[in-house]
Amino acid sequence: MKKEDKNIYSVFDELLQRSDKEDLLSQRSKVIWLTGLSGSGKTTLAKYLEKELHQLGFLTQVLDGDNIRTGINNNLGFSIDDRTENIRRIAEVSKLFINCGIITINSFVSPTDAIRKIAKEIIGEKDFLEIFVATSLEECEKRDTKGLYLKARQGKIKNFTGIDAPFEHPEQPDLIIETTNKTIAQSGEQLLIFVLMHIKKH
Repeated sequence: MKKEDKNIYSVFDELLQRSDKEDLLSQRSKVIWLTGLSGSGKTTLAKYLEKELHQLGFLTQVLDGDNIRTGINNNLGFSIDDRTENIRRIAEVSKLFINCGIITINSFVSPTDAIRKIAKEIIGEKDFLEIFVATSLEECEKRDTKGLYLKARQGKIKNFTGIDAPFEHPEQPDLIIETTNKTIAQSGEQLLIFVLMHIKKH
């Protein structure tokens, strides 16, 4: 424990446990971590999964890059240090949700192995399902509805992943989804089937 934390005392062992809340909800809480380039389809898949799971009676929470950066992380930029802190905070929030028995669907570029490793270590390997949305850079640029890639190519946006900042493909993701030439329903169903195997109470 850090010296400045010596007067902080945990009460976690006095609270209801995660298993109590999972039993109440009849589900197993996990973090579904969608990683991939901007425009790869992460947010679309997160929304699809949320809707389908809700209809099946599962309680979920979606955390997405845009809503997190306009709220809890609105003081962070896109330097490597700020990206790392962004993911660290998201992972800590995710851990709180899964301790409440909630299935947490995260949609973040999370571009490097080091950053994703931080998230996995905080959340816990057995609770962390890494989904690589493996859409090519060329396809992502074609889908560029926000004009972000164009601005990055023009130098108007700095440190943009895939252009002047790296994206490291996950080495051993739990699932790879290639969205090119697939409908949202096709990619979403692939994700749904995989997730259901991990969240159903047996």
